Amino acid sequence: MDDPSAPTGLIRILVADDHPMLRDGIVGLIDRQADMQVVGEAADGVQALEAFAALRPDLTLMDIQMPGMDGVAAIERIRGLDPRAAVIVLTTYPGDTLALRALRAGASGYLLKNCIRKELLETIRNVHAGRRVLAPEIAQEIALHALEEPLTDRERVILLQVAEGRANKEIARRMSVSPDTIKACLKTIYLKLDVGDRTQAVVAAVRRGYIGL
Repeated sequence: MDDPSAPTGLIRILVADDHPMLRDGIVGLIDRQADMQVVGEAADGVQALEAFAALRPDLTLMDIQMPGMDGVAAIERIRGLDPRAAVIVLTTYPGDTLALRALRAGASGYLLKNCIRKELLETIRNVHAGRRVLAPEIAQEIALHALEEPLTDRERVILLQVAEGRANKEIARRMSVSPDTIKACLKTIYLKLDVGDRTQAVVAAVRRGYIGL
């Protein structure tokens, strides 16, 4: 609920991040601004959705990787409640696929966490004014991989199991296919990610946002 005694004209902000120390730092930074006010906090996507529904902030800062409902799913649900909702994604990884998923879900801004102290406040003001803001590193990653063939859902499932340490035979059994099929899929994955082995494939997939660990 809005506080009727609260000052008017402020950018009302909801902060959603599962790391308490980072969340506290963001809240402290925002609360020192004359034109901003933190109206709520959330530690995961479910809490973020509930807080948005109750508080209807002007802008939501959303960690992309959180337990339970992740940031992308939360953005989709929030935009379902209010198609005009402004959301800025905060992330550790400059991966192009994760950024594209968030932007397609309706994010208005995408910022790396290591740039928060320098760029967060300006990004908030720009997004609140109706502009879209994308960190240069992320824009570069999107442009770099724009013409490449993306991994399929099946390939992502295989890579996630590789990341969990499963051998080809076990993956094949779990997916009801032959080990040769898994080997062939991995070769295709290596080509798409421009890597030479399983470990490199997992590292590249995590960096680009295909899978999370």
